[in-house]
Amino acid sequence: MYLWSARRIHHAFIDGEVSATEIASYFLKRIKLLDPQICAFLHLLADRVMDRARSLDLRHQRGDSFGKLAAVPVAIKDNMHIQGEITTCGSKFLEQYRAPFSATVVSLLEREDALLIGKTNLDEFSMGSSTENSAYQKTRNPWNLAKVPGGSSGGSAAAVAGRLCPVALGSDTGGSIRQPAAFTGTVGLKPTYGKVSRYGLVAFGSSLDQIGPITHNVLDAFLITEVISRYCPHDANSLQESGPFSFMRVDPSPAKCIGIPWDFLTSLPEEMREQFQKSLDLLKERLQLSFVGIDLELLSHSLSAYYILSTAEASTNLARFDGIRYGVRSKEARSLEEVYQFSRSEGFGDEVKQRILIGTFVLSSGYHDAYYTRAQKLRTLLIRKYQKAFSQCELIVLPVTPTVAFDIGGIQNPLEMYLQDLYTVGANLAGLPAISLPSGVDRDRLPYGIQIVGPQLSDHKVLHFAYQCEQALDLSRLCPPLCDQEVFA
Repeated sequence: MYLWSARRIHHAFIDGEVSATEIASYFLKRIKLLDPQICAFLHLLADRVMDRARSLDLRHQRGDSFGKLAAVPVAIKDNMHIQGEITTCGSKFLEQYRAPFSATVVSLLEREDALLIGKTNLDEFSMGSSTENSAYQKTRNPWNLAKVPGGSSGGSAAAVAGRLCPVALGSDTGGSIRQPAAFTGTVGLKPTYGKVSRYGLVAFGSSLDQIGPITHNVLDAFLITEVISRYCPHDANSLQESGPFSFMRVDPSPAKCIGIPWDFLTSLPEEMREQFQKSLDLLKERLQLSFVGIDLELLSHSLSAYYILSTAEASTNLARFDGIRYGVRSKEARSLEEVYQFSRSEGFGDEVKQRILIGTFVLSSGYHDAYYTRAQKLRTLLIRKYQKAFSQCELIVLPVTPTVAFDIGGIQNPLEMYLQDLYTVGANLAGLPAISLPSGVDRDRLPYGIQIVGPQLSDHKVLHFAYQCEQALDLSRLCPPLCDQEVFA
């Protein structure tokens, strides 16, 4: 069952081949046996998922109808609320915080009868590219336990790659779905900004954050996107155009003209460039594509703009974590000022403190125009560059990361770590849909990824083209050797 897709699990339940209770029990046992090595989960929702499974089985006996995700186990990144459950955001600050309401995406999943199986690990408040910055544990890559799974949605990606669940939700601020998907050989989608509601997602950078699925294959990504792409009145940025969204609406004009930003890729390491070219050659041959060079050299400055804007927004968003309203309150404080100071000092990790300091600096008097305003201007120029590029091509293809998964503790320089987001942040700054899918493995059996980016609201076209690429590359059944086995009777 661990090799089954979400669609296969759903149909097996509907057809009576297996019960929801058996599905939930199977994956809970698999998590308990394998996750001590991978450390993908922070909390298992064992009682909740078994109660839900038993309810689905009773409904099946009555002959009731079911939602599109009936009996499909789904993991949730631990920065999204599930009513009554702990939401830590990977931080000591929220270790006892119990959510008073469910995120919109969680409500939509449950409405379609999904089984919420657990909350996954992440870099604290989603600030990181390796899932080493969690206050609780370091998640490991199922392909090699000495390597990182990427971040910040590394827990969700590792859970799917390790076949501990068929689907997980992540959040993507500058590549935090696509980068871990590339490192773990999974499919990760960042939808158009506003297509999926952010209500109930603990904010990092409000103008950049987007929830999306991590799955084994593109068809499952379609299925989850169909469920969670709905207009939400609780999110001021939610798009009215959201939904209905269905894979059955076949794209009448499959993408054939693909843009490649070669000028931007000059710094790509030789090994990664060779693998990228190999993938392009294979796709060109099997899908009869035409490639055109496009000018996106401005993307070389996107990382600077991203870290100015994201840290500024993080500084503002995290101001509410003050030790007064919720979260950790220092027992050492003797005044209101000390409550603020000590609670944050004790509750936040070093990476979060560093980004708050940077964000506060770029928003401060005398520096706002020099940094924040200029970054916003660059963002506008970048959006225009993308618009011009899409007048020359239908979609853009580029790498996801400059390297394959690196060693845990292998990158100590913050700037080197930030460069992991070089090829992904552009889509967030411009609010574009983008997807990562596997494109091969290196000599050490570590996955490579390839990224497809489309114009705003072209999510359907991006997914259709990704499906074509997945079929051409024939890599949808990647499974780490550690996890490619039935581990119990």
